[in-house]
Amino acid sequence: MTDGWDTSAQAWIASMGDSGDFSRTHVLDAPMLARVAKCQSNHVLDLGCGEGRFCRMLAPSVDQVVGIDPTEALIDHARALGGDATYHVAKAESLPCEANTFDLVVSYLSLIDIPDIPAALAEAHRVLRPHGRLLITNLNSWTTASQSRGTPTKNPDGTTTMIMDHYFENFSSWAEWSGIRIQNWHRPQSFYMQSLLKAGFGLTHFDEPQATGGARGETYNRAPYLHIMEWQKL
Repeated sequence: MTDGWDTSAQAWIASMGDSGDFSRTHVLDAPMLARVAKCQSNHVLDLGCGEGRFCRMLAPSVDQVVGIDPTEALIDHARALGGDATYHVAKAESLPCEANTFDLVVSYLSLIDIPDIPAALAEAHRVLRPHGRLLITNLNSWTTASQSRGTPTKNPDGTTTMIMDHYFENFSSWAEWSGIRIQNWHRPQSFYMQSLLKAGFGLTHFDEPQATGGARGETYNRAPYLHIMEWQKL
């Protein structure tokens, strides 16, 4: 059974366009780039880089950017767009990189797509140099619990109420929108935090950035569903 990315690759590329979706453009890009700059990283690995959008954003300001993704069609598209990044078809659980190579590993909304989080974190720890950073942005776990096992209710004012359920379970589910159908994973936040600690990381930064614009900005800022974490290799 596949995770849907091979058949959804072209629809994903179309949905991202040149600038990305609301979450990336209006919530995450600016604070993520600010953290990269603060880390003063020269060698960066992007786990689950997809079509390479964030790699292309990073490339002008760092010496080396490497993107990995298991979906060949997405990597092909990233390479076709050119730029200074290097791309590999690979899984986060088995990186084609030598130990102690990178100053910074980025996981930009990719943890929810990775089946084996402990293996992926062990690999991130391995390829990071001593005191290197792991920069993560992820969906809040209450969001993934609501989207996959909860019951959405449309309100008279056009908003949606999401009822959270099965929060403490670990499970996969299928997300569908704009011709895309992919497998995502829900885990409670404690799972992520404990897995990162066990992998040998220490937390150095946490934020829930607010939207800075976009048609959905006001609604998003009432109940944000994204967060940013930065961890250091101990």
